[in-house]
Formats: sequence, C-alpha cells, structure tokens
Amino acid sequence: MTTVAPNSGSRTVRVAAGLPDTAALLAAETFPLVDPHGATFVYRGPADAVRWRSWVHGLADPLPMQRLPSGDTWALRIELPPGSRIEYKLEIEQDGRVEWILDPLNPVVATDPFGANSVCRGYGYVRPPWTLPDPAAKQGHLDEILLDSRALGTTRSLGLYVPAEFERGNRYPLLVVHDGFDYLRYANLQVVLDNLIQRRDIPPLIAVLTQSDDRLREYGGDDRHAEFVAKEISAALEQRFALQESRSGRVLMGASFGAVASLHAAWRHPTVYGGLVLQSGSFARDESLHAWGASTFGSVAGFVSRVYAAPGRVADSIYMSCGIYESLIEDNRELLPVLRQHSPSVLYEEAPDGHHWENWRDRMRSALSWLFLGRPREGQ
Repeated sequence: MTTVAPNSGSRTVRVAAGLPDTAALLAAETFPLVDPHGATFVYRGPADAVRWRSWVHGLADPLPMQRLPSGDTWALRIELPPGSRIEYKLEIEQDGRVEWILDPLNPVVATDPFGANSVCRGYGYVRPPWTLPDPAAKQGHLDEILLDSRALGTTRSLGLYVPAEFERGNRYPLLVVHDGFDYLRYANLQVVLDNLIQRRDIPPLIAVLTQSDDRLREYGGDDRHAEFVAKEISAALEQRFALQESRSGRVLMGASFGAVASLHAAWRHPTVYGGLVLQSGSFARDESLHAWGASTFGSVAGFVSRVYAAPGRVADSIYMSCGIYESLIEDNRELLPVLRQHSPSVLYEEAPDGHHWENWRDRMRSALSWLFLGRPREGQ
C-alpha cells in the first residue's frame, strides 16, 4: 500500500508583517511579486478601498490592501509556502460601488463554471508540461453518444474519448469521468490523456464523460444515478468496444460532488470498478453541507455516514487527493482510514492548492498512472 501522509498543517498562508521596498513595487510591471517566502500583490488605480479575495480556508477573507504613499497604489504581502497555487480576485470600492475584478497586473488566469480567477503561482510551482498541448502527442478522437437510461428515465448525452491509435481488435481499459465536460473545459482532460498516452504514463484507454443537469441531487447519494453509472454506462460501452473484462481495467473518477457520486456508485455496485479517483471529495457529515440545501445535506451526510458504518471493499485501488487550502481537507483526512480498512491499496496526496479545477488537473498523472499501471508518476 502506498500512502502520502496527511499534511501536518504547518504549511499555512498568512498575512506578512510588512511590505517590500516601495520603490520596487512602483517600478515593477507584472504582479504578484513571488519570492521563496511569499507573494506581494499590487493594484494601481483610484479607489476608496481595495480588498484581496481568496478561497484559502483558514485565511481571513477579504484582506484589506494597504494604500501606498503614491496615493493610487495598493499592496498586500502574504507568506506563502513553496509550491503553492492560489486563485483570487480583487474587490474595488469607489464612490459607494463595490466590484470584484481580475487582477489587471497579473496575466495568469484560471477558468471554472463560475467564470475566471487570477492565479498566484507561488515560488517553485511550475505547471506540469504534460498539461500543455504537445505537438508530438497524437490527438485522440472526441465524440458524443446518446444513452437511453431506464434508471434515470431520460436520455443522456455522453462524451466519448477514443485514443489516437485505436485498433478494433484490442481490448481497452475504461475511464468514466463525472463532470467530464467540465474536466475537458477547465482541466485540459483531452490534452492530459493524449500526453499521458504518448509518454506511456497510462495505456491507451476509452474514456466516457458524463454530466448531470441535476448534479446536487444525482451526485448526492442517488441510487438511480449509481445504477446508471455502474450498470448502464458499462453495458453501453461493452456493446461498442472490446473493453478489458477485469474490473482492474475500469476506473471511475470525480471531483468535489463528482467524487461523492463516484464513491457512491462503487459502494452500491462494488463489483464493477476496480479503481477510483476521488479528488477533493465533498465527504462532509455535519452542518457545513447546509450551504448546499437541506435535501442535499441529508442525502450526502446520510450516505457518508453509511460508508463510515460499513465501508466495504468499494474498489481494489483508490486514489484520493485534496488541497490543503480547502475547507474539505479534514473530511478527506478522516475518510482515508475508513476506506483503507477494506481496500487493499490507497494512494493519498495533498497539494498546496484549493478547490479548483487546475488542482485536480495537476494530480491526474499521479492518479491515472498509478491506477492503470500500478506506479505513481511524480515530478514533471
């Protein structure tokens, strides 16, 4: 069993005691200014107040930026552990109006279903090259198929990824991805699969991308959705392709609520998927779920409590990851030993990042190469 020990909590983000030299701040053109100990953010423009907004659990939000003697320049410095990646916005207040904006001095931006955020790449963080388009990597084929679901009582559109050098006579592993179209848009899923296959970090595989229009209900412990994922998707793909028959060649993946849906489908139908990728799972059992609504809280909390009571062998191998700046970090740490009771192999990793798609993107090489080839791939 391979496990990365949970972070001790020593890697924290905090407001620094002072600012760098004012002249240096006024001379620089691109921000944030990053150094081994932290990052300095600057805003230039008229305002009555400027505040820094982030999604770092445990850090006060918002943080006021300090007006410099120049008048229209504002600055904030934070201590930031090496390798960190943080998404943020600036809140500008002027003449009674408040507006959230991207950092005009920072060209690095990440997108998600809610829009875009500015990105601070801390000292030592480098975007993994296998997440970037590689001209040498042969591109797989993307398509969409329709699946009539008896379990859900509707027709679902599924994305389909077929590797570049697909051969009809070969048997292929299967990867089923919750929120798969979001993984495409915000986590570069096709680029990642193309590159990892080209580098032989994973075998050529068939990937199915599923998306729900009623995500909070279906992903929150819905038995009908679990049947759709475990039985109907597998059966439909077996009619189209020669898939590996062993469940060790079938992996179910999801992030946030998609991780809950993945665990639930495997828990309800434990003979189908041999591997699970659970990224930043919303595995809460307490009142923190009320922000999602009472019905969602009840279904997720009830399901997670049942897992604690009777975890079972949901998969042969499980990959779990979470960002140390997420509010969900303790929930994931607590679930880890519960899953390890019955699953032979669990790989758990923590990253100095938040609840963001690019965090989940950066972990895919480690997750998929370990589950499909039995070895985690670290580094670049």
